[in-house]
Amino acid sequence: MKSVKQANGAIDWKKKVVLVTGGTGSFGKKFVEIMLRKHTPKKLIVFSRDELKQFEMQQHFKSESLRYFIGDVRDRDRLERALAGVDIVIHTAALKQVPTAEYNPIEAIRTNVLGAENIINASIDRGVEKVIALSTDKAANPINLYGASKLCADKLFIAANAYAAGKTSLSVVRYGNVVGSRGSVIPFFQKMRKAGEIPITDPRMTRFLITLEQGVEFVIKCLGLMQGGELFIPKIPSVKIMDLKEAIAPGCPHKVVGIRPGEKLHEVLLPMEESRHSLEFDDMYIVEPDFEWWKKSYHKGGRKIPEDFEYNSKNNAQWLSIAEIQELAELDGQPAEKSSRSSPSSQTPRKRVRVVS
Repeated sequence: MKSVKQANGAIDWKKKVVLVTGGTGSFGKKFVEIMLRKHTPKKLIVFSRDELKQFEMQQHFKSESLRYFIGDVRDRDRLERALAGVDIVIHTAALKQVPTAEYNPIEAIRTNVLGAENIINASIDRGVEKVIALSTDKAANPINLYGASKLCADKLFIAANAYAAGKTSLSVVRYGNVVGSRGSVIPFFQKMRKAGEIPITDPRMTRFLITLEQGVEFVIKCLGLMQGGELFIPKIPSVKIMDLKEAIAPGCPHKVVGIRPGEKLHEVLLPMEESRHSLEFDDMYIVEPDFEWWKKSYHKGGRKIPEDFEYNSKNNAQWLSIAEIQELAELDGQPAEKSSRSSPSSQTPRKRVRVVS
């Protein structure tokens, strides 16, 4: 089996105008950092609602290619203005907190679904070349409103290729929990460590884990690969919630508080229902559109996946050890206390984590 090669889809970033929605969020800031450090685009536009966060970014990043645009993805007219002359869009803006979406469902729909529709239509009307949207593992077999709204957005982006008529290509990237992102479990565990007790929803829980840098690099790679209509899923490691707790707060007592509304025991990135029209490579899965207009010859070297296969955090072949969790946390600026334990539970097979690139 082969990794997907990017050679035929390499992007000359120096000639491209790039816009990232939700650009002051965790992913957006890391994306800006990596783009300025490695790719130097012609222009890089940060589109977001928060003027304070934009001001703070302006103090941190010094580049003549950077532009800042106050706006909301709910506002189609503002998007039309922001997308003038833009070649590539990375859509990250969303309401992401599961409990917040459960109790404010219409707000999540307005941002995650109707905002996605605005991005699609404004991008097509403005002649944007490529749009890639960030999804989540919670969109696979969703049981909460956040996941359902993101699944709906994924469907909108993929189906939009039919009426974009080749003028704009739109694809989706789906991955798991991000180390160090705002609202993630690691900063929360660090905070609760100081209080002397870690709340655990369920000791059996598992999650996929990826760093911000890995996520950004994967998105950049997929921008070079995409034809329009694919859903890209990186192969990333799983983590047990109790190993995560031990990595961040070794020896600290914990209390089982029960699963929150809309929460799963184990996350899914590739459901069985999508496996029948997916390809597997060494470093990723590509879910191909299940539409007549999709040509099956774009991505060479992958193999078809058995129809009963499901890529989930419980049955994953890759697992992070406690030491590796600590290493990833430190890489993303979330220092963890060192633990005397250095390997996952004895029942858990472990394969060394591979950084996606």
